[in-house]
Amino acid sequence: MQVKNAVYPPGQQAMDFFGAEEDGPFVMVNLLKFKDRAEYPDGSATDLSGREAYGLYGVEVSKLVEGLGGRIRFSARVTSLLLGEVDELWDAVALAEYPSLAAFKAMATSPEMHAIEHHRLAGLAGQLNIRTKESL
Repeated sequence: MQVKNAVYPPGQQAMDFFGAEEDGPFVMVNLLKFKDRAEYPDGSATDLSGREAYGLYGVEVSKLVEGLGGRIRFSARVTSLLLGEVDELWDAVALAEYPSLAAFKAMATSPEMHAIEHHRLAGLAGQLNIRTKESL
């Protein structure tokens, strides 16, 4: 199995994701890898760690998620691996619930998201986003 963290999905992958059939609420599993030091896209000097910069984004994106009827179900540091093998562990995991794909897309493309995204880019080395659906 190949694992490849990314900051943005490639064009076709994003089109496939957002073009999927609407099927109601889902939970996005976010596996996050942070930069050691934050690197802002505009070159701004900072003494923040990548985790701290992403934390600034996290506070604000939580408000956006809640504003569209979703919620952050869980967020924590990754501390160890019991089963399996990866070259490098992720630094954190977060579970975010969204009411619909349309709501997620509206949030992801909103001016409010654009206004906070620089903190995400400054702190994030890469991530996996896994869309999940509860089973009955």
